[in-house]
Amino acid sequence: MRIQDLLNLTSRSLIAHRLRSLLTSLGIAIGVAAMVLLTSIGEGVHQFMLAEFTQFGTTLVGINPGKATTAGTSMGAFGTSRPLTIADAEALKRLPYARAVVPLVQGNAEVEAGNRRRRTTIYGVGHQMPKAFNMAVKSGRFLPDDDPTAPRAFAVLGSKMRHELFAKENPLGQRITIGGSRYRVIGVMASKGSILGFDLDDTVYIPAARALSLFNNESLVEIDIMYAEGTPVDKVVKGIEDILKARHGRDDVTITTQAQMLEVLGSILNVLTFAVAAIGGISLLVGAIGIITIMTISINERTNEIGLLRALGAKQSQVLTLFLGEAVVLAAVGGLAGLLLGVGIAQLLHIVLPELPIHISMFYIIFAEMVAVVIGILAGVFPARRAAKMDPVEALRAE
Repeated sequence: MRIQDLLNLTSRSLIAHRLRSLLTSLGIAIGVAAMVLLTSIGEGVHQFMLAEFTQFGTTLVGINPGKATTAGTSMGAFGTSRPLTIADAEALKRLPYARAVVPLVQGNAEVEAGNRRRRTTIYGVGHQMPKAFNMAVKSGRFLPDDDPTAPRAFAVLGSKMRHELFAKENPLGQRITIGGSRYRVIGVMASKGSILGFDLDDTVYIPAARALSLFNNESLVEIDIMYAEGTPVDKVVKGIEDILKARHGRDDVTITTQAQMLEVLGSILNVLTFAVAAIGGISLLVGAIGIITIMTISINERTNEIGLLRALGAKQSQVLTLFLGEAVVLAAVGGLAGLLLGVGIAQLLHIVLPELPIHISMFYIIFAEMVAVVIGILAGVFPARRAAKMDPVEALRAE
């Protein structure tokens, strides 16, 4: 049988039963559309999370008090005989590759300006925080390079906090009260938005030493170090360990590099993306069952045709190829329709819900179409083999 004859027989059979072919392809189309849509959302979340996580740069190292537990989380100040101190942060500045060292204290307190009050997050930090975390000051200036153990009572407002407390007034030079202590506002940060659930605009930045006193803490929550690009991260970690071991007398801190955090985050997000792809793949199984059902019905209706083909000299392999080709065409056409449907819905969702992260990946588009074709082959094998093994004489006798 020539390829042209095979294509003609396949196309005529599908066109002759338009409604049946449409419904069969529709099952595959819905499955592929679901896979494309879900993977687009999953990949969008993946890209969004990585972008959020890396906007501070990729040369950051976080140091937390206490050794990590077997579960991978820090025990905090309770897991160490020596808390992390501002003096530790100052000592780490001696590292030749340290470009910025930021002591960090975090808490929640009531902020008052005039007759306006608001409870918000307070960050106690060092003067190098904007450099380390790629943040910008919109007006005024950030915290100055004061004596780290006795800094002046200055405060810098996040953009949202500035609006809440002062509305249209100029906050620079104004006095605010944080937890009962008075501070002078010397700057306002440019809008940064929410990062992994933390609203950096709805906050106030004060010196770390004053935050320790405000929250009655002995230990810093964290020390962050931005190191020079091109420096081997192992060298950075080794330098930090050496300094803190010498100061604490033991290895009692947890050091986490940005590369480690990105690796863990990437692994989690990859699992998420493949999981949603698998959920979409379940819909393809429904389409496969539809192909098997329709092909079985088609073979029962075309028994005489199969007998005639065999009587005219068609081999079993040719009959097998004929019906298998029909199954593949149905799956491929359904897959293409599903791709268009899935991409269209994804784009529509992005227009209607701009905040929903959607990223259409060519890898998953090609993968979805390949899966549709493979499902067509697998679903069509059993009915096609049944047709190929029919006895020609018995097939011609069938009504």
